[in-house]
Amino acid sequence: MNRTNGGANLLALRSHNTALVLDLLRGSGAEGISRLELAERTGLTPQAVSKITARLREEGLAVEAGHRASTGGKRRTVLRLVPGAGHAVGVHLDRDALRAVLVDLAGTVVAERSAALDLGAGADAVVAAVAGEVETLAKGVRGGCGAGGVGPGACSSAGVPEVGAGGVRPYPGQSTGTPEDWAGAGRPYPGPTSGTPEIPAAESLPALLGVGVALPGPLDHTRGVLHRVTGFPEWDGFPLRDALGRRLGVPVVVDKDTNAAALGLAVAGERGSFAYLHLGTGLGAGLVIEGAVHRGARTGAGEFGHQVVQLDGPPCDCGDRGCVEALCLAAVARGDLAEAARVLGIAAGNLIALLDIDLVLLGGRTVATAPDAFLRGVAAVLDERARRAGEEPVPVRAAPGEVADGAAQLVLGPLFGRADA
Repeated sequence: MNRTNGGANLLALRSHNTALVLDLLRGSGAEGISRLELAERTGLTPQAVSKITARLREEGLAVEAGHRASTGGKRRTVLRLVPGAGHAVGVHLDRDALRAVLVDLAGTVVAERSAALDLGAGADAVVAAVAGEVETLAKGVRGGCGAGGVGPGACSSAGVPEVGAGGVRPYPGQSTGTPEDWAGAGRPYPGPTSGTPEIPAAESLPALLGVGVALPGPLDHTRGVLHRVTGFPEWDGFPLRDALGRRLGVPVVVDKDTNAAALGLAVAGERGSFAYLHLGTGLGAGLVIEGAVHRGARTGAGEFGHQVVQLDGPPCDCGDRGCVEALCLAAVARGDLAEAARVLGIAAGNLIALLDIDLVLLGGRTVATAPDAFLRGVAAVLDERARRAGEEPVPVRAAPGEVADGAAQLVLGPLFGRADA
């Protein structure tokens, strides 16, 4: 799905136009941007921009930040985003660890927590662990709605739960999933509840916008339901989004760790089409095609680690044999990083041939232990393939950022007009 670049002066698109303005305010940083520049870059009329920026100032999302130097006419007033006017929590659930970050509207991490985690401990234990970390982070946000705090009187809107002084409170209107979802997880269905909160519109922001959760796939991003997470089949069918939303009382978005990381990289400025390859306790890919995260028709794209590259090879936890993930992890386990990088490079070459992407980014904690070895090994394979084809090799770089940071962008993205978040 492609982003829309221009504005429209229609009441029905008020939130869309507000998102365009907010995105430009965010991109301008502390320097700010004038109303005239906002009108020129969005295609909106100056009158529409004035109305939008007036609302944003009333909500505490934007403030005046001085004036541009005069070039002969009236000095232009500059506006900037107030980063602390709202926050999101991003959570990375790995198979054996959890990292959670509190992120402001500018995408800056203002607090973080890490803890050991056993993804095989069961849904109840994992949901409780995530909720505890989120609640602890939320307690660190102080003040009223306009100040970006969580406290008495924090603002709320229709369908959006109020955030209390102790963090977050249960929201009785949160959807709890279908009977089939709960039956698939081996748990009794608690019964339907009314209402499903959405990511709030920019016109009425609570201090805590929501929680983005990223973890290994496969999963259904649209419904927030897990499938047979590789190595943990007991999670199949569990409605993680709704279980966490019901516990926390704020909107929750669930996605694969690789998609979240790729989204974070795109928001941070990576352009064009690229693949983020994540080698940690497993191996997956996040795909960005022409600037938008590609999830596929069933949100299952990017299961990079389970492409078979060796027929009748060693068994993989997914049930196949000779998967890239199994071969890479086996090489890492025996200390042969050169072989792990070679296998990763072969798989990356297949991906390049299939999608014709511009860039390969490597990340994950296994890569982080020896980034130079993985970069050299993958680049060597891609260079050789390009030489044989008479083409320029696709560059390979280490990926900045973390999965948890990208998970927070799953919540913030729609606020700034990213339809692929």
